[in-house]
Amino acid sequence: MEACDDIRMVSREGTETLTFDWGQLTWFASRALDNSEEMTVGRCTLKPHAANPRHYHPNCSEILVVMRGVIRHTASDGEEAVMKEGDVVTIPPNVWHRATNLGDEEAVLFITFSSADRSTIGE
Repeated sequence: MEACDDIRMVSREGTETLTFDWGQLTWFASRALDNSEEMTVGRCTLKPHAANPRHYHPNCSEILVVMRGVIRHTASDGEEAVMKEGDVVTIPPNVWHRATNLGDEEAVLFITFSSADRSTIGE
């Protein structure tokens, strides 16, 4: 597909992957990648039995879709939900949350944020 003025494309080499002891975050679209003015899109990979740190997003909501695996999603009030492939959770701004992989294989989560400049506050 040829590039045009109103469509912004990023090759695989143009994405950003961050590696942590609990897994990886890969960013596909954001203002920092210069291909979105409205949202951030990414993938979170959780290692077996690992959890990302408890955190919240002060400037945007998040939608998380479990693409592979089984996770436990914990909200700020301690409420927990077990989520499996195809399950979706919507998290408003300023709500503490975290995901824990309950399985023996990597869990893969598709994540979107309502800001191209997603901000994260963590513990």
